[in-house]
Amino acid sequence: MTSPQATPDERSKRTIHTAGCIIIGDEVLGGKTVDTNSAYLAKLCFQLGMNLKRIEVIGDDESEIIEGFGLKLKLHQDAFERMKRISKPHPSQPNFSWDKPSPALSAKLRMVELPIDETRDEKTQVLFVDERLWVPISVVNGNIHILPGVPKLFQQLLDGLKPLLIPRLTDPEGKGIYRVLFSTPMAESEVAGYLTELAAKVEPNGVKVGSYPRWGKGKNTVTLVGRDKSYMESLVPEVEKGVDGTRVEVEGEDDKSGDEDLEAQ
Repeated sequence: MTSPQATPDERSKRTIHTAGCIIIGDEVLGGKTVDTNSAYLAKLCFQLGMNLKRIEVIGDDESEIIEGFGLKLKLHQDAFERMKRISKPHPSQPNFSWDKPSPALSAKLRMVELPIDETRDEKTQVLFVDERLWVPISVVNGNIHILPGVPKLFQQLLDGLKPLLIPRLTDPEGKGIYRVLFSTPMAESEVAGYLTELAAKVEPNGVKVGSYPRWGKGKNTVTLVGRDKSYMESLVPEVEKGVDGTRVEVEGEDDKSGDEDLEAQ
């Protein structure tokens, strides 16, 4: 017997363990626009202790996306009123009127046409998380959060959403995930054996080991990533010895003039 599928309201209250990110935009796929939003989200997930499992970029096929939600777009009156109160007409539209039909007004109205499930409370589907903005976060199915692609708006809204996410984390205090960095003069091939043994040792404790070459520099970086801070701290002397390196707070902080030449020697 299979358990009944969770309702959107149940999903909106569940403990959050993982996250995924879909970036929508033909400009990103075509190389015209560089996506910075997924990186900002990834940093937030790391800070809060959410495992960001996947990032996808898809084309801007509006009809296909709307069909995937299975919901009709509806003009959200509250969002529209906030837009009229907070937003200002573009300098190139001096004759713009909220009461007179125009291409500019049609474009603005599209921004507040949101996928709404008529059987649910709209307040759980449209979140105004920043009083300085008229732009809401649209929530579909209880667990899909739709944000605008403009980086400044995306970041402000994501920051505003944070207080609503923290109580639903596996660690409600939001201590997140820890990263410990080591700088080593050894090449990846030199430390590979030791790091393989170390990874097998620490994996049962939920710690991951990484090695990252820094091209053009004389030192590479080794990382430990996990939730158990005290355990990771206990590993520091061992790892420093194993990679013949030192712990650093920021990658490259111990670079010295002339290090670039070390790699070629």
